[in-house]
Amino acid sequence: MAANVPAAFGAYKRHADIAYGADPQHRLDVYVPDRESKEPRPLVVFWHGGRWSSGDKADYRFVGAALAELGYAAVLPNYRHYPAVKMPGFMDDAARAALWAAAHAGEFGADANSLFLMGHSAGAHLAALVALDSRYFAAASAAPPIAGVIGLSGPYDFLPLREADVQDMFGPPLSYPDSQPINFVSSAAPPMLLVHGLKDDTVLPKNSINLAAAMRAHGVPVTLKLYPKLVHADTVAALSLAARGRAPTLADIAAFVRLPRSS
Repeated sequence: MAANVPAAFGAYKRHADIAYGADPQHRLDVYVPDRESKEPRPLVVFWHGGRWSSGDKADYRFVGAALAELGYAAVLPNYRHYPAVKMPGFMDDAARAALWAAAHAGEFGADANSLFLMGHSAGAHLAALVALDSRYFAAASAAPPIAGVIGLSGPYDFLPLREADVQDMFGPPLSYPDSQPINFVSSAAPPMLLVHGLKDDTVLPKNSINLAAAMRAHGVPVTLKLYPKLVHADTVAALSLAARGRAPTLADIAAFVRLPRSS
């Protein structure tokens, strides 16, 4: 709440509660900078965390404001949570939201060919897995072109599953490997920025370290940022005005988006 107070007065327009599907949770907010841009803007879709079972886009207005501050159009979707759905339900929502963002990019002055998928914690899992496992876009005529993935404190390599609720949401056991983004890395993967705090005991840093190693093994560009003093929430909290001093997350994102990419 404290992070969102100053964000409410940012230099952007917020288009709230746009439907991207039929379920009440299929709603998203779009943040567009007030200032005009001669070129189409990068487009960033950000999914919130919450153990796949809680959270709301309204709690992350500071993220939309920070991305708009960089000159991006930002899309913040809600998605269905466990136990209302299990995997692949929330993954199908992630694909639906990404496709909506790409299809409507021009309405917000954004470039559908400069689409970045981003998330924190469980949201980073959604961003990575939907980008790596092509089955989630298989129902569409074509997958959206993904310029990159930005993962903040994300779980990408977290077997074995020990908690009963996590076992249930990703079950049955034969399906557990399908929940792991690291299992779908290939040379076709999009570039990634992986940010993690080394004091994170909620999602262990090995998740980002191992995924970065797998990306490099396949020759895919990856930027790994490990911050010694950060805990789990710090990587996303650092996007808020009040906590910018915790980590250079915003600068890391800007540098990653600016990287040259092959056409």
